[in-house]
This record gives sequence, structure tokens and C-alpha cells, in this order.
Amino acid sequence: MEEVNTYKRRNIISGFLFGVGLVAFIDEVVFHQLLHWHHFYDLSSSTWGLISDGFFHALSWFATVGGLFLFADLRRRKRLIPLRWFGAVCLGSGVFQLYDGLIQHKVLRIHQIRYGVDIFYYDLIWNGIAVVLIVAGIVCVRISRRKHYAE
Repeated sequence: MEEVNTYKRRNIISGFLFGVGLVAFIDEVVFHQLLHWHHFYDLSSSTWGLISDGFFHALSWFATVGGLFLFADLRRRKRLIPLRWFGAVCLGSGVFQLYDGLIQHKVLRIHQIRYGVDIFYYDLIWNGIAVVLIVAGIVCVRISRRKHYAE
């Protein structure tokens, strides 16, 4: 039974890491590089903003690759629980996005989603999507738990 719990946890950890890495990667590419709306750290010069983006990008890739290594191991051992893993991806994505929207944007104020506009609707959409992802992740993990116990 302990081995089963270990693989259940690994499905969560793998999916969560991948979700964090995925949404961080999308944030970096879309909002930092393509749209030029902000940098990871906007409280200094553009140079420091770009350097902070580089570190942010590296960390997002470490999370993505780590999650995928665990995913590959789960598949190899035939211990992947797809719905649980997908739920954890949603959880990781949503938790990271909510952390970014609340802590980095509002509490620490190291950057905003966008500058020079009324950000109320940007914040509402950003944090709203995060909450939807978290709820979807919780639902998927719970359903996978019930399915797994039924088998």
C-alpha cells in the first residue's frame, strides 16, 4: 500500500511541477517577450528586468523538465494515473498564476500584468483563470481518487 501512495504522490508532484513550468513558460513568452507588457522584476532598469526574465525562464524550464522526468518514470513503471496527473497540472498552473497575480502583482508589486492601462479587468481575468484552474485540478484529483479506489 505504501508503494501505491508513493506513486499517487509522484503523479501529483510531476503534474504540479509541469503545470508550474508550463504556465510560467507561457507567461514568460507571451507577456514578457512577445507583448513586452512587463518583466519579472520591474523595480529597476530594463537590463535588470531582462536578467530577471532569464532567471525566471530558467526556473520555469527546471520545473517543466523535472515534471517530465517524473512523468516518464511513471509511464515506464506503468504507474501513471492520467486524470490525477492532469488535475495536478491544472493545480500547479492555477496556484502559480494566483501566486503571481496576488503576491507578485499586489503584495510585492515587483511587476504588474500591464502598464499604462486600467488593470482591474486584467487582474480579474488573470486571477479568475487561476481560480478556475485550481477548481478544475481539485475536481480531477478527487475524481481520480474515487476511480482509483473503485478499481
